Amino acid sequence: MYTYLYFLLILIPFIAFSAWASARVNSTYAKYDKLPNRSCMTGYDAATRLMQRRGVHDIAVNRIAGRLSDHYNPSKRLVNLSASTYGSASVAAVAVAAHEVGHVMQKKSGYVPYKIRNVLVPITNIGSRLALPVILVGLLLDLLSLVTAPYGQIVVYVGIGLYGLSTLFMLATLPVEFNASRRAKKMLVEDGILSQDEVKGASKVLSAAALTYVASLLISLLYFLRMLFVLLTLMGGRRDR
Repeated sequence: MYTYLYFLLILIPFIAFSAWASARVNSTYAKYDKLPNRSCMTGYDAATRLMQRRGVHDIAVNRIAGRLSDHYNPSKRLVNLSASTYGSASVAAVAVAAHEVGHVMQKKSGYVPYKIRNVLVPITNIGSRLALPVILVGLLLDLLSLVTAPYGQIVVYVGIGLYGLSTLFMLATLPVEFNASRRAKKMLVEDGILSQDEVKGASKVLSAAALTYVASLLISLLYFLRMLFVLLTLMGGRRDR
């Protein structure tokens, strides 16, 4: 009981940080979405120009519903820009569009952290689905002593490892996102889409977005540590009996 209360007390600041990060990215985007860029290029225009000038001609730029739902889909060769980005000629729109092109260039250049994150995607998806069933099986084996105790513990540890894959994925995502933003700012200036003073606004938009990834990592890590602590305490208590 007390352990759960302590966890909630620790979790509250993390949730507050996550809510603040989400509010910040929305407010920052809204601010610079009202500021037209001097090149008068939309998010679509910027994404198309950045890729064409770097020899990328096999990636299409697609418009999707939503706001700030922008993402790069390498399997379908699509840069998906949300309605709020695709047709907007604001500083914020071209910053977000350039960030997604940054991911395209990471794939093209063989950026190692990007490769690692892509490898983790299917593994994490499978692990997140199997983690709890595996942990429950391990606890059941340990509880009923259907096999010798260490094997039940091993199964539990495997489940904990599977659960922790989501945290590992979040960790691997950070350098990928920060690097994509650095590439975006550099490309925007190189291609004359934004001037140096306009890039300051773009940097604020991208930095605010990066905070949401940091918040997600912290919350994921906290839940992983809680599960690890609870399971180790539970199993340790059984050994003491």
